[in-house]
Amino acid sequence: MTHPPYLSPGYRSTVLRAPSLPPVEMKADPEAAELTSPVFGPTEIGPLDADLTAGRPGEPIGERIIVTGRIVDSGGRPVPGTLVEIWQANAAGRYAHQLDRHPAPLDPNFSGAGRCLTDDEGRYRFVTIKPGAYPWRNHHNAWRPAHIHFSVFGTAFTERLVTQMYFPGDPLFPYDPIFCSVPGQEARDRLVAAFDLDVTEPEWALGYRFDVVLGHTPMEDR
Repeated sequence: MTHPPYLSPGYRSTVLRAPSLPPVEMKADPEAAELTSPVFGPTEIGPLDADLTAGRPGEPIGERIIVTGRIVDSGGRPVPGTLVEIWQANAAGRYAHQLDRHPAPLDPNFSGAGRCLTDDEGRYRFVTIKPGAYPWRNHHNAWRPAHIHFSVFGTAFTERLVTQMYFPGDPLFPYDPIFCSVPGQEARDRLVAAFDLDVTEPEWALGYRFDVVLGHTPMEDR
């Protein structure tokens, strides 16, 4: 597994967020947090939760896409029944969130967030809109490449991986300190989805494939 450093000065928020002290060892029962955390069950997922364009009065603005892939463990084995959540900006580069002040239009026919459970083979599938780039004030003339945020849960909220999926050929890659904070080109390439014609549905949506490999966290090495 490749992990970006907690402190990456080019990404200004990490200067405040990165831990400056070693982790505190828990003296209490380490399983207590697992037993008391909220857990999602299959009944919590609605039939339209994986379609960010559904349940609205009109058609969303932008390029409809299908994003699919597999969640596997470090040995390549599928991880079935795990909760996958995504959230993203719309085609104009604006999030449906009250704190987003980007002066781009909101899309009333696009939810901006979705979730699903993986099947027995670890597969997930979302229908969404290709997000737009947006300014983020990290530095002069800073723009984020188009991306989709992914959250993958284990059996409890304390077991969670958060990452981002990017799109092939984005010209903003060399200028984005978040993307560039990941060490090594090979590791950065794993954050970029692959266009997949087999996933593409004719005259309706382009298809992208993005697999997620779950492994240990850096703190487990300490």
